[in-house]
Amino acid sequence: MKSVINNFEYIEILDENINMNFSTAKNGLDFNMNTENGLNNLENIKDWFNVNKVGYLKQTHSDNILVYDGLMHDGDAIITDKPNVAVGVFTADCVPILIYSKKRNVIAAVHSGWKGTLSQIVLKTVKKLINEYDVDLDDIKVCIGPHNRSCCYDFGEETVKKFYEVDIYKNIHIYENGKLDLKKCIVKQLLSLGLIENNIKDVNVCTFCNNEYDLFSYRKHKEDSGRMFSFIFFKV
Repeated sequence: MKSVINNFEYIEILDENINMNFSTAKNGLDFNMNTENGLNNLENIKDWFNVNKVGYLKQTHSDNILVYDGLMHDGDAIITDKPNVAVGVFTADCVPILIYSKKRNVIAAVHSGWKGTLSQIVLKTVKKLINEYDVDLDDIKVCIGPHNRSCCYDFGEETVKKFYEVDIYKNIHIYENGKLDLKKCIVKQLLSLGLIENNIKDVNVCTFCNNEYDLFSYRKHKEDSGRMFSFIFFKV
């Protein structure tokens, strides 16, 4: 659902003590960490959402998964089991994924562009939650945020061959009319682990063509594009 905080609009999803937010670009809200304005907005999240800390990474289109420790690291997935700590990822067409277990109070935010999707970063993040936090697979829920969807995501035929070289993608239809379906790839990762489909939520918003929200799209706005921040936190 839409929520407005400090005159800025978010796509908000609540599940009891779990709070998930996908920022929009309405009124120029930009979280580009390479700008003073972006850093200020990241800091403002503490006051706007009443959390103690905000964790994020220097994203590198990798499959590196980090546990939040208050320091800056290179990576594309961040995990915490600490309350009142918002962890998030930056996007402007790539796929933001928020993951949580309510029973174990552990949360994660994942940035999955085509390289991260190819290397199955979402699957690896869920495995880390299961193996290192004693999370039951049935308790894991996943929310897929706004991204450049199969309706608009132009992708080269030569590069897409890399996907069909990966066993998990060999027998699914992920490419049509020059468009790549990253969501289908990510859902395939989750289902291959045994996650039940009802535990996967998709906000079903395309950063490139949707008319409901103001969103940044690097492919549409090029160098003028800002960055959205998709984050999750929990209260106890």
